[in-house]
Amino acid sequence: MKYSDQFADWLVEEGYTHCFYVAGGNIMHILNSVRTRMTCVPFVHEVGAGIAAEYFNESRDSSAGKAFALVTAGPGLTNILTAMAGAYLESRDLLVVGGQVKSSDLASGGVRQRGIQEIDGIALAQPVTVSTLQIREPLSRAEVIGVVRQGRAGRKGPVFIDFCLDAQGAEAIADAARTPDADPSLPLSSQIDPAVVARVAALLAAAERPLILLGGGISRESAARLLPGLTALGVPIATTWNAADRIDSAHPLYFGRPNTWGMRWSNVLIQQADLVLALGSRLGMQQTGFNWQAFAPLAQVAQVDIDGSELAKGHPIVDIAVRADAGDFLELLLASATQLPGSQARAGLWASWVAFGQRVAGLLPTADAGNTHAQGFIDPFVLVQQLSAVLSGDDIVVPCSSGGAFTVMMQAFSQQGGQRIVTDKGLASMGYGLSGAIGASLAHVASRTVLVEGDGGFAQNLQELGTAAAQQLNLKIFLFANAGYASIRMTQRNYFDGAYMGCDTSTGLGLPDWLKLFAAYGIPVKELDSEDPIDDDTRQRLLARGPAAFIVPVDPEQTFYPKINSRVTETGTMESSPLHLMFPPLDEDVAKVVLPYLRESASQ
Repeated sequence: MKYSDQFADWLVEEGYTHCFYVAGGNIMHILNSVRTRMTCVPFVHEVGAGIAAEYFNESRDSSAGKAFALVTAGPGLTNILTAMAGAYLESRDLLVVGGQVKSSDLASGGVRQRGIQEIDGIALAQPVTVSTLQIREPLSRAEVIGVVRQGRAGRKGPVFIDFCLDAQGAEAIADAARTPDADPSLPLSSQIDPAVVARVAALLAAAERPLILLGGGISRESAARLLPGLTALGVPIATTWNAADRIDSAHPLYFGRPNTWGMRWSNVLIQQADLVLALGSRLGMQQTGFNWQAFAPLAQVAQVDIDGSELAKGHPIVDIAVRADAGDFLELLLASATQLPGSQARAGLWASWVAFGQRVAGLLPTADAGNTHAQGFIDPFVLVQQLSAVLSGDDIVVPCSSGGAFTVMMQAFSQQGGQRIVTDKGLASMGYGLSGAIGASLAHVASRTVLVEGDGGFAQNLQELGTAAAQQLNLKIFLFANAGYASIRMTQRNYFDGAYMGCDTSTGLGLPDWLKLFAAYGIPVKELDSEDPIDDDTRQRLLARGPAAFIVPVDPEQTFYPKINSRVTETGTMESSPLHLMFPPLDEDVAKVVLPYLRESASQ
């Protein structure tokens, strides 16, 4: 038995069931070992394997099997760095095992390279991982698995193992230590101070317009378990983009997805709350707006996050900062809040706040009337609304990760209970959608996975169409075809008087004929009719098993409103509007109805 066999067995014992890989000489032993122990899926490019592994793990419950990415030395390591960076910023468990040259061939003493394809993988990976390990000779199970488990301890993140070729092929070792002494992934809920929970509960009981903001730090399992208690409590619930699937959009307490590119009605509501409980959200600038000083101006803000650095970063202003697992804290808060005097009376006041929120949602539709497009093109906001209606509750939805298609999905998509929505917005890299959707589809082979992505982003990883076709995944792709980069085009139009550069095919961006490209991979493809995009034929193709693509003709001059505007100040810096002042501005009659608390505060 080789050491690589032993290593693979340890990963199986840790729950790894899938290996996403690009074959290479410096991983030949490991690849042969996992071949008989796991489901192994070849990818065309290493970044695709890494992104797919992230989405595979993120879309599954924690008790289900996991995937890891296996890449060779040199370019294999450099190619997968983007995937590691994305998982690092989104706090997600991702194990990457990289091949390395023989330990005797490692460069030292300032030599740049000694072994063929050698590069220092540890140095490259350290800034975007929570832990790294180089295996130059066989190490014990406790040493190896202890590092692997650090990826799911506290604030999750990628782990990188640099595995020398001679260590892979060495003889297995006698290893009596079957398990590490402790699993660092286990939550330590006993560390939460009851006095802090009581303080937050008291703020909640005293509030007239409270809002709970659920972030990605609240797992799907926790959200499902605690939603009945939240419903009984009666406090409105908004979500971050990474927690979009924690609550059905039809839930009577749903207050939308506030964000710099968020739903206008949701932004209006969070800005008028008098208490914001941010649970499992790091409250980054995309969440609060770049004008973070104006975030929730009428509210006290309590933030619960597992990372103390996020709590202490200084933006936005937080009144109560609690370092804890957000799910554990919410469970304790629900138990405490119902025991406070006056909480039932407050629930009656919250009912009027909930009714106000529902009225605001009705007055500020997600398909903004200010958007324009030429005849013959499809309004992407309306299409997403139609798509929301025809999808089912067990679908996996991947709204890509950047650009116009992404923001349209996060503004206009109405999620259903049971759906799983997976994205990666921290790095906001183009090209994530297809690889991520492949990973999610491999994790849920019995379900349908639906990807929505723009043509510019799709082009950056389109080679993985080969993986989708070879695996015959039940993957439906809606491709917004607007001849390039919509968000870059809009920036150049708004701030540089339409001096376009490299943003579309008319300025030199090379994109393929999409109908021919999908056909080349043997994937059924259809261009949607601008008059009736979700017709009977489209519905039938959505229901059929296997991959399928739908080309959505979007006007290159399509506007994407509402949005937060910025202006260049006299000093040359950029100044952004607060969340509730999105462009185009509201009619005065509507503003009076939906912004009463902000206006009252301004008049005092």
